[in-house]
Amino acid sequence: MLTSEIVARLGFRILAEGRDCPVTGGYVADLLSDVIANAQEGCIWVTVQRHLNIIAVAQLKKVAGVLVPAGCIPEANVLERAVKEGIFILQGTGDAFEICGRLYGLLQQSNQT
Repeated sequence: MLTSEIVARLGFRILAEGRDCPVTGGYVADLLSDVIANAQEGCIWVTVQRHLNIIAVAQLKKVAGVLVPAGCIPEANVLERAVKEGIFILQGTGDAFEICGRLYGLLQQSNQT
C-alpha cells in the first residue's frame, strides 16, 4: 500500500508532500535515538516531535512518512525542508493511540488481501 493510499483511506491531512512509496509498517516513538535504532525503512513514523531533526532522522531511516497527531503542527521551516527532501509530513485526527490503531488496522487488512 502506498503512502497516498493510506492518506486517502484514513483521511490524514498532508502538511508536506513527499515521495509516494510503499508502506511496510509503522513505528511510534518520540525519542530520536529509538527511531534511529529500531524503525524500519518504509514505515510510517508516528511522533509528537515537530522540530527540524525529525527530517534528518526520517531521511536516515528512509521512512515513508512522518505522522503527527491532531494539534501537533511542525514549524514552517520543518515543512519546507520536508518538501525539499521529499518526505511526507502527515497529520491525523485524534491522539497518537487512535492514529496508531487505525494505521495498524488498515495495514493488517491490506496484508490479508
